Amino acid sequence: MSKEPEKVFLNWSSGKDASMTLHKLRQNDRLDVDRLMTTVNSSNDRINMHGIHISLLKAQASALDMILDIVELPENLDMEKYNEVISTKMKAYKLQGIKTSAYGDIFLEDLRTYREDKLKTIGMKAIFPLWKTPTLQLMNEFIANRFKAIVVSVDAQVLDESFCGREVNDQFLQDLPNDVDPCGENGEFHTFCYDGPIFNYPVEFEVGQKIYKTYPAPKGNDKGLEEYGFWYSELSLK
Repeated sequence: MSKEPEKVFLNWSSGKDASMTLHKLRQNDRLDVDRLMTTVNSSNDRINMHGIHISLLKAQASALDMILDIVELPENLDMEKYNEVISTKMKAYKLQGIKTSAYGDIFLEDLRTYREDKLKTIGMKAIFPLWKTPTLQLMNEFIANRFKAIVVSVDAQVLDESFCGREVNDQFLQDLPNDVDPCGENGEFHTFCYDGPIFNYPVEFEVGQKIYKTYPAPKGNDKGLEEYGFWYSELSLK
């Protein structure tokens, strides 16, 4: 008698790393990706950091033919309250027989440990399909597999405005400064993936204006900055 596939939910950011993670998960017949989960800022209906509006997120899930579970979080949420909200959601998943959480993290050890420790306290586990894969290799695979993505946010401390709104392709990789990770794993840039082998059809959208926003920098940051700046490229459904 064959064993039932293990139910998994994927932490979905809307970007290239999450898309590559879903691609790899679907190739494993021992796993059943039950749904996508995304946290959204309830004050503006957008994914934090990426700036993607909930309407694009829903269109993306439809093109993927996936259940999308949106968790609304208030603005300026502290870590204690965040952990409380996420823990409540995880416990609900566990009651539904979903005990495994998948992430698109690649090499951030502290973040992986944090995720594993939090899940362990409620009897769940984490898996990391992209873990320790060289990031240039991942980007080359992404392009070779004909995924399509656009850069929707860049850290202005490491990349200039021109990188925001660009397509992720070979030329984009060549133009990245040497000190920027090819996958933007340190938060240098974020993407919206709109087509590829996991999609039933492309997500149709329009690129709007670029917006510059600043945020208070953590005290004692290594650059001595009082604020961080980010460029965002506004996307809207056609």
